[in-house]
Parts: sequence; C-alpha cells; structure tokens
Amino acid sequence: MRYVHIENVESGQYLGRTIFSANGAVLLSEGVQLTVFMITTLKRIGVTMIYIKDQQFDDIELADLVSEETKRVVMQRMGETFDSIRSGKDFNTKHIGVSIDTLLDEIMRNKEVLVQLSDIRTHDNEMYVHTINVCMMSTLIGINMGLSTTQLKELAIGALLHDVGKLELVTDDESGDPRKHHTWRGFEVLKHKRELSLLIAHVAFQHHETMDGQGMPRQLPGDEIHLYARIVAVADTYDNLLFDLSEGRRMLPHDACERMMVLAGEKLDREIVIQFLRTVSVYPTGTSVKLSTRETGVVVGQHRGLPGRPVIRVVKGGGDDMEVKEVDLAKQTTVFIESVLM
Repeated sequence: MRYVHIENVESGQYLGRTIFSANGAVLLSEGVQLTVFMITTLKRIGVTMIYIKDQQFDDIELADLVSEETKRVVMQRMGETFDSIRSGKDFNTKHIGVSIDTLLDEIMRNKEVLVQLSDIRTHDNEMYVHTINVCMMSTLIGINMGLSTTQLKELAIGALLHDVGKLELVTDDESGDPRKHHTWRGFEVLKHKRELSLLIAHVAFQHHETMDGQGMPRQLPGDEIHLYARIVAVADTYDNLLFDLSEGRRMLPHDACERMMVLAGEKLDREIVIQFLRTVSVYPTGTSVKLSTRETGVVVGQHRGLPGRPVIRVVKGGGDDMEVKEVDLAKQTTVFIESVLM
C-alpha cells in the first residue's frame, strides 16, 4: 500500500484501508475499486489522504496499535455518548469503560508499535478519529511514564472525553470569559458523573493550559496542571498539527515533530514531549519519500528506537528491467530523507 494525497488518486485504483463514518458504519471498504464519482465524493466530504493498493508494495503491512474493528466499535460507542450529551440526556459511562478496557488491552499488547495516525478522516468522523488518536497516544505516553493500570484507565477515559465541551455546537467565546471556553463547558458536563473520577473531568478542564501559564481557561502555571491533562495536551497538539480540515491545512509528521520540540518547555511539558517522540512514526509506513541519493521510494518498515530512520523500498524501471532494493536508514547512516512526496 501507499499513502497518497487524494489529488493524486486515479480512478481504477483500489482502496487500501476502510473508511468509516462517525457512527462506525463502513463508507467504503478496503479493496473497492475507486471510480471518478467515489474520488469526487471523498474530496467533498473532506478526505485529504488515503491508502491505495500497489502491486509493488502489496507485502507492506501496517502494524496497528489498535485494530480497525475495535476503533469501529469505539466510534459507535462515542457516537451514542456524544448524541446523549448533545441532547442533554444522561450518558452511559459503563459503555465507555468497556470500550476503554478493550483499547487498553490491545495497546498493552502492541505497545512496541509506533503510532501511525493513518485513519481516513472526513468532516463527519473527524472528531471521533481525533479523540481515539489522542486516547491512543496519551495511553502510550502513560505506559512509557510508568503509570499504573488504574491511572492508565483514568487517563484514557479523560483523553477520549477531553473535547466533550465542543458538543454544545457553540464556538469558544472571544470575549475572554473563561466559563464560555469549551474546556470549562466540558468540565461542567463531566464533574457531575459520580461514577467517573474527578481527575477525568480535569483532563477536559485543563488540556488547553500551558506550561508558561498563558493557556485557557484559567492560565494555570505548569506545576498546577494535572499530569493527565499535560499528557493529553501533548497528544492533542500533535493530532491537531497533523489534521486541520476546517482550515484545509495539514502538517506532515516530521514537520509536526519538529514543531512539538519547539513547543516543549514553553507550552508543553518537556519530559512528556520526549516520551511522546518515542511513540510516534516520523515517516509513516506507505509514505513516498525522496532520499539524499536522489532516489525515490516508499517507507516499508519502522525501527522502534529510531523512528526517524525507517526502511525505504526503492523501485527502478519496470517489467524485466525492474530493480528493487531496500534502504535501511538505521544501517546506512550517510543516507537521509530529503523530502516527503505526496
């Protein structure tokens, strides 16, 4: 498979990864042959990047931290929860707890897998994919920091619900009134759920606070921001750097990682950023790149300890004259990735 921009997709190509709606239903299944109408529709609903099948890279397997089926179920549960909150009804925290138990179980089994945020986003499912991504990254950071099972579950639930304050369908007030900010609104929703730890509500409350005390809604200094909120802030910032469908902007993972390092210490907790950078794939599998040797290829493998030095497959020529080689940047230390080709 190759990870490509929607503008470079052609009719007749085959979809490499299933696309889900916000409620977990399948929009397009893996393996479907794409038509002009399908491609146009994907653009219209906000899709910018997709995986397509490619015979030269058929053997590439994406190592998933969490299975697509589990994500689908979690999205369905989150859809039910968010619908209840929007309508002012009580929501079932038991369903959230069961979903989190499944997520944690898979993440613990696959904790050596580098995070690759490759789920295909639409205007419809963007918030759900975002919350799952933030939950997965936060949990991995928590594992790296040695949190207990109880702490990991609190952290994961807080991460999954960190943006519930946005469900009232109102924008953050620009008057400066902190009580109208979505973080405060989210805290008000969650603090009344007795079956949830108050620390979970504080993740929603504090995830936009910053280490320099200039964040929202209360301008708390770094030492007053709870650890869970500082972890979620790192994961939330990274996912937002990668995907901003509302503005049509998209930062590539290696650029986003550079930006995270700039923010470390001033806006984000430096130690948490360091732990985060150990969990994320700088060049996701399936990405096309140009090497310092002037060759182009596709990322086909990752190194847990060296996320910026993946394995690249270079294909030259075609037919009987086709030449295929793999360049392991962890071993060939004089070769570098010059650019990402979308």
